[in-house]
Amino acid sequence: MVGRAGGVSISEALTSDQRRRGIWTAGQTTTMEEPTMKRSWHLPTTGLAVALAAATAARAQPRPAAGAIDGAEIERLTGAKGTLDVSEGVFKVSLPRADIAASAAGVRLTPPLGLTAWAAFIKAGGHVMVMGDMVMLEDQVNPVMSVALENGLEVTALHNHFFWDAPRIMFMHVGGMGDQTALGGAIGKVFAKIKETAGGKGSVPRAEIDPARTTLDPAAIDRVFAGLGKGDLASGVYKIVIGRTTRMGGQVVGKAMGVNTWAAFAGSNEKAVVDGDFAMLESELQPVLKVLRGGNINIVAIHNHMASESPRIVFLHYWGIGATRELAGGLKAALDQTQHQ
Repeated sequence: MVGRAGGVSISEALTSDQRRRGIWTAGQTTTMEEPTMKRSWHLPTTGLAVALAAATAARAQPRPAAGAIDGAEIERLTGAKGTLDVSEGVFKVSLPRADIAASAAGVRLTPPLGLTAWAAFIKAGGHVMVMGDMVMLEDQVNPVMSVALENGLEVTALHNHFFWDAPRIMFMHVGGMGDQTALGGAIGKVFAKIKETAGGKGSVPRAEIDPARTTLDPAAIDRVFAGLGKGDLASGVYKIVIGRTTRMGGQVVGKAMGVNTWAAFAGSNEKAVVDGDFAMLESELQPVLKVLRGGNINIVAIHNHMASESPRIVFLHYWGIGATRELAGGLKAALDQTQHQ
């Protein structure tokens, strides 16, 4: 599913200057109307040559044609250089993460080996579509994700691309549909947040919690999740599991088969940790992400656990530190965005 940022057509969003310049199109080059030149036969030969050279250069410059991606604007908004794939009409900007000194199983990782964040733009009817992949260290993920969501982008996956990498590198996929200026600006803010949080300036929620010393009150959690069932306390961890169903190969599968949302709490009423798994429909993913991030709960993975199920279920893994009631309340608010029974 694709998000919307600034849901108006590109033609409506164009400034008068953009209308004058036009927009790039794939596989098509237009020439700029030659400016009116007041020639004077009294110009020196060298002056005439310079003027003619300038006019020739202007005609040679590719100009955006009406109805396609304006690469110059995308570069300006994102602060990144891009290239046009003429065959597909896609303009792609890249942010190489050369600042990350990482290796995987002894191999030094470089931007060409997969450490390059990117965003690709294409015309989609009267709007523009963007898809991209953001390359980050773990402490950057949630601050960058919040910026993406706050600026109208969708976050569609969060996972790793390597084994044995140090430091660990995460990849967050984003998308959107809407106005070119709004989408370009949103990607620009995401790129800016990546730069801002680089070098260990991200966020790592920490707490000294040992489940063996848990003192939190399970009844307080049950009150928050009233009507959704009760959990169990074992080995200092209070865990609640809430099921839902889908079908695979004509067979109904549900809570006991792993189609469920669960939350595990440990610690005290004042300071606790919660981690778990969230099962939702594709259409529920973005609202759930926004509520969890708004509740200061960190997202650590977004992916699927099954294939060919109907309806499709997306799974989200999370981690939060805070007061028990606040953590439970944030999860309950996210559950309210879903069709859990």
